[in-house]
Amino acid sequence: MAETKGIQIESSSAVADRVVGIDLGTTNSLVAFMEGETPVVIPGEDGLNLVPSVVAMSENGEPVIGNAARKNLIETPERAIYSVKRLMGRGAEDVQDELKYFPFRLAQSESTQGGPLRIQLGDKTFTPPEISAFILRQLKRNAERYFGAPVTKAVITVPAYFNDAQRQATKDAGRIAGLEVLRLVNEPTAASLAYGLDKKRDGIVAVYDFGGGTFDISILKLHEGIFEVIATNGDTHLGGDDIDNLLIGIALDDIAGDMKLDLRRNGEAVQAIRKAVIDAKIALSSSDSTRIQVTLPGGQAYARGITRAQFEALIEPVIQRTVGPVKQALADAGLSPEQIDEVVLVGGSTRIPRVRALVKELFKREPHTELNPDEVVALGAAVQANILSGGSKATEDMLLLDVTPLSLGIEALGGVVAKIIHRNSTIPASATEHFTTGVEGQTNVAIHVLQGERELAKDCRSLARFDLKGIPPMPAGLPRIEVKLLIDANGILNVSAREQRSGREAEIEVKPTYGLTDDQVESMILDSFDHAEDDFRERQLIEARNEAENILAALEKSKKNPAWTMLSADEKQHIDDLERKLAEVKCPREADYKAIQAATEELNKATTKLAELMMDSAVSSALHGKTMEGAGEEIGDGPTAPHPIAPAEFSKR
Repeated sequence: MAETKGIQIESSSAVADRVVGIDLGTTNSLVAFMEGETPVVIPGEDGLNLVPSVVAMSENGEPVIGNAARKNLIETPERAIYSVKRLMGRGAEDVQDELKYFPFRLAQSESTQGGPLRIQLGDKTFTPPEISAFILRQLKRNAERYFGAPVTKAVITVPAYFNDAQRQATKDAGRIAGLEVLRLVNEPTAASLAYGLDKKRDGIVAVYDFGGGTFDISILKLHEGIFEVIATNGDTHLGGDDIDNLLIGIALDDIAGDMKLDLRRNGEAVQAIRKAVIDAKIALSSSDSTRIQVTLPGGQAYARGITRAQFEALIEPVIQRTVGPVKQALADAGLSPEQIDEVVLVGGSTRIPRVRALVKELFKREPHTELNPDEVVALGAAVQANILSGGSKATEDMLLLDVTPLSLGIEALGGVVAKIIHRNSTIPASATEHFTTGVEGQTNVAIHVLQGERELAKDCRSLARFDLKGIPPMPAGLPRIEVKLLIDANGILNVSAREQRSGREAEIEVKPTYGLTDDQVESMILDSFDHAEDDFRERQLIEARNEAENILAALEKSKKNPAWTMLSADEKQHIDDLERKLAEVKCPREADYKAIQAATEELNKATTKLAELMMDSAVSSALHGKTMEGAGEEIGDGPTAPHPIAPAEFSKR
C-alpha cells in the first residue's frame, strides 16, 4: 500500500488562463466565472458576493476596499470614496454637481489644468482609474483565492452609454490592476447573455438597467444563439445615487430648520445621513412606511417618518427621466412596446416597486424579475469570458453583436460634423468617407474627431485631433483624402487618414481627453512592480491560510469517523493541541506564512495514522461479505466507489 500522508481536503484545481467576468459597478462590484455550464459569482473574503465599490485610505496609507471601507465613509470621510465610476473619463467641469454630496476632494492644482481628475484621499491623490484599480485588484484576489491560481485575464462590463473616454479609463483601470482586459461588454448586453443562457429562446428583449450611477436601456434581438443589440440609449448621470441625494437633501433641510445646524459641508454628518436614507430606501421596497434615523456628530439624534407614497412622489421626477431614453430606443429599433417579448430588470434601483410599476406601464407587460438584478451583469460577463476563452457546450454556439451608442465623425468645413459611423452601428465596425481641401495649395489637413448626435462640432464631444502632413500643394478640391474610422470590439476608436494621390497617411488610436497617457499608465504599472515583494508576501500568506483552513475543516469532519475512536487518548490530545496551534497562528492580521506552513505540516504528520485507519476501515467495509472481484469493483473507479478523504502533500509555492 502506498504511504498515506496527513489529512487534507483536495484544493480546487487551477485552470490555465482562466478568464473571469467582472461587473465594475457604481455601488457594488462582482466577479464571476463559468462553472461547467452555469455562471457563478465568486464570494469575497467575508463570504458575500457583492463587494461595495468603496475605497478608503487607512492612517498608514494602505488601501481598504469593500465592506471594510464602508465605516471610513462615516468615521473618516476625507479618506474614503464611493461611486468613483461616475468620475471615470470625466473632467473637473463635468463633475461639479457630484461634489455637493460626495465626501472626497479634488486635487485642484492638477484637476483643473486639463489633465485627468485627481482625488485627494488623506495625504495622497489618485485618478479615478487608479481608484477603480483598487476595486479590480480586490476582485482579482477573490478569484485567485477561489481558484488557487493566478488570474490575469478578464472581461469587464461598462454602461452601454459610456463614451470613448469612459471606456478607455476602464481599460486603464484594468491594466493598472494587472489584468489583461480581453473585452469591454455593455452591461445590458451582459445581462442579455445571462438571460439567453437560461432561457434558450428567440425574441425581442428590452434590458432596463437602473443602477447606482447610470441608466441604460437596450433592445436586443435573440435568435439561435445570436445576441444582437439593435438599439441602445441611456443617461450616464442618472441612478440610485440621485434618489439618495434627494433624501439627503430633505434630511439636511430638516436639520437646518429644526436644529439650526448647517451640516452640508460636514462630510462625516452627510455620510451618516446617507447610510440612514439608504437603509430607509431599502425598507420601503417591502414596507409601507419607515423612519430615517441617524445619530449626528456631537450626539444629537435626527428622525423622520416617511411613507412609501411620500417616497414615490419624491422620486417620481428622477425615475421619469428614464422614460425619454426608453422611448428613443424603441423608436431607433423601429418597434412598439407591444412588440417586446420580455423585459429584463438590471440594477439595484429596479427593486423599488414604483420603478417596476413604471416599467410595466412603458412596456405593457410585467417585467422579468427571476434573475438577481445585482448579479445578472456579472453572470453575463462570465458567459462572455467563457466564450473568449474557448467556451463550453453552453456557450460554443453563442455570438455577441454589440453596438456603438453615439455617432462618430470628423469636423468638416464650416464647423459641421460629417458622421462616418452612425449610432447603433454593430461593432466591431469600420467606415470610410472621402474629403478634400478647401484652400489652394494646402499641404496640411487637421483631422478633428468628434462624438455625438448634434450637427455642429462645437456641440459634440471632441475625442482627438491629429494632422495629415506633407500633402503636395494642389488646387483646392483636387486632393482626395480618405478618412477611416475603426471601432474595435471594446468600443475603442482608431482613426486613419490617407491622401490617395500622394500616398501620405497618418493615424491615431484615440486617447480621450481625460484618459491616462501611456506614460501615466506605465508609471502606475511600474509602481505595482515596486510593491511586488509585498504583494507576493501577501499572496503566500493567503495561500498558507487556505491550506490551513482546508486541513482544519477536514479534521473536523474526520473526528466524526469511527476511525477517530481507534486512536489512543494521547494521540487524540496531540492532534487537538496541534489543531489549536494551527488555528492560533493563522489568525493574526500580520501572521507569518512560514509559521502557518510549519504548523500545517505538523498537523499533517500527526494525522497520518488517522488517515490510514480511515482507509483501512473503508477497505474492510468494501470487502465484507463480497468476493475479491466484487470488492475490487466497489473500491475501484466505479461510480459507487467510496471516496475517503484523499490526503495530499502541502503545496510549497
